[in-house]
Amino acid sequence: MKSIYTALLFLFICSTPVSGQEFYQSYDWEKTPNYDISTLSDKDLVSFKEKIVTEFSFTESSDFVEYYLEHKVFFLNSDDAIESYNKVYLPYDSDSELKVNKARVITANGKILNLDDSKILTATDDETKRTYKYFAFEGIEKGSFIEYMYVVKRSPTYKGKRISFQDEFIKKNVEFDLFAPSNLIYKFKSYNGLKEVEVDTIIQDKNHWFFKIPEISKIEEEPQALFSANRQFIIYALDENTANNAKNITSYGQVAQNVFDYYNAELSKKTQNALKKFIKDLDIDEKSDVETTIKRIENYIKTNIYAVEYSSDKLSDLDTVLKEKVASNTGLVKLYVALFNELDIKFDIVFTCSKEFMRFDQEFEANIFLQDILMYFPKTKKYLAPNENESRYGFPPGYFTDNYGLFIKQVKVGDFVSAVGKISKIKPVNAEETIDKLEIDVNFDNEDLSTINVDFKKYMSGYYGMYIHPFMDIIKPDKKEEIVESYAKSLNENITITNTSIDNEKSELFGSKPLIFNTSFSSEAFMEKAGNKYLFKVGDLIGPQMELYQENERKLPLENEFQRRYERTITIHIPKNYTIANLDDININNEYKEDGKTLLSFVSKYTLDGNLLTITADEFYKLNTIPVEHYEEYRRIINSAADFNKIMLVLAKE
Repeated sequence: MKSIYTALLFLFICSTPVSGQEFYQSYDWEKTPNYDISTLSDKDLVSFKEKIVTEFSFTESSDFVEYYLEHKVFFLNSDDAIESYNKVYLPYDSDSELKVNKARVITANGKILNLDDSKILTATDDETKRTYKYFAFEGIEKGSFIEYMYVVKRSPTYKGKRISFQDEFIKKNVEFDLFAPSNLIYKFKSYNGLKEVEVDTIIQDKNHWFFKIPEISKIEEEPQALFSANRQFIIYALDENTANNAKNITSYGQVAQNVFDYYNAELSKKTQNALKKFIKDLDIDEKSDVETTIKRIENYIKTNIYAVEYSSDKLSDLDTVLKEKVASNTGLVKLYVALFNELDIKFDIVFTCSKEFMRFDQEFEANIFLQDILMYFPKTKKYLAPNENESRYGFPPGYFTDNYGLFIKQVKVGDFVSAVGKISKIKPVNAEETIDKLEIDVNFDNEDLSTINVDFKKYMSGYYGMYIHPFMDIIKPDKKEEIVESYAKSLNENITITNTSIDNEKSELFGSKPLIFNTSFSSEAFMEKAGNKYLFKVGDLIGPQMELYQENERKLPLENEFQRRYERTITIHIPKNYTIANLDDININNEYKEDGKTLLSFVSKYTLDGNLLTITADEFYKLNTIPVEHYEEYRRIINSAADFNKIMLVLAKE
């Protein structure tokens, strides 16, 4: 989609003076470094220096280019650290030029070992055929430093770039610089507590923004935390060109119009005919409602069109996609747009980014946030992810939701058609749409109470069904049976399965009806004999449950991928002349509320009608983001299911 943005470059390229000497030409490392390690002896890995410089410049031929400099020094004091850094890869590709590349090892006793050119290697990825370069360090011992510096000349990334500065180890002496011609003004924003950039007021011939930070603390990975999104990082983007008074150069308003024009280009007669043939092959029932039609289109495309990860003009061409049934991500979006336009199904194109990478900032406009595409249908208020093969209509990738996005909507006034972009919330799919449900009926063997006979039904809807239900039509029968049995055996391997079946297995039923796996089995694994009593491990019938431990103070917010609900009903036929002595052990009630609304809950309880014991254990999570201050409440509810897992009912004779 480079062509969408090309026009922006010409806003300033012709009216910008040629730059003078680039910063990297006068920068170098110390010839004889003297690093103080007196406070580092107990550390395995420390970044002792990190300097990143980006300089945007115009060549004498008026080409707009970027020089990227990276200078790093690492103290390596463990075998793992040495193993991790004996190779360092460079951001090099066939379109870039490596202007400077050098590296060295400074041993624990101060000896300097410079890498010669034979240790700066080139390799090619067998699959992608991409060429890359890397430093191959030798002579590293515990207590050594490695130091490397390189400069790459490349096509500029000026519409929005992210650079992360925080990692799983301490970083000292961190510096960032951005240089640009005097007429180009950049905007910056720091995230997660990173220092904001300063403006250099002394330099005359160019613009300079920078920061210097003596030390950045480490960030540690925690369960269900978004490591990348929570790191300290900076984003910058070109904002103004004072030479021609161009402002808001990375404005989403311009992006919205360009994207709309690109995907809604007028189709040739040849393409229209090919599209109509494709629609005929879809075999859509004329009486189908909008949702059924959307599902049919999506399932057909994701089953019959081969999607490739790389991009090319050919695979982005709609004629090629319709003819050869192969498409890039861009080609797939073009196909969906053409089909929905032809069938008069209203939609918005939505750009967002996965929260696993970073949260969409609704206040800072930069194209780095426009990573992923959704299609939003105002009539149904649901989303479709055209480039995510495992996702299905109504259930976009979880980390795309509970986030913001740029919604690009068609605006029509008379015969004039344009587009408007608006940042809106991508609401999460509510918990009632994603249910993992168990119905378990238990009978004790008449001759041996140590054996139970179980009818086990597992219902999966929403995100729990999405990764298997849409593909059931292409799974072989023997593999289906293996899958059904695997769910039952997840309770305990020591079961004897006597029967299996599947309900609602047709792929087209995903989103309408739950996928149901039925299993009948017998087992002695859930019973223990204790004198004249029996111990029934009823909690094991819901399968292993997550248990959260927290030895250290929680630092990062917890992020669930999607809202969800669990419903479990266990019906137990108590043997004649037996009672259960500890029924109250079943009762667990833990909830978390905000503004009077229950958002997180685990409640288990029972009813007893004669010899029929019915246990329900319901659990739901109607909140995805759990702030650190509420982590303990979340942990208490998650661990409630693990507590239920441990319940053993005592069967004793009356």
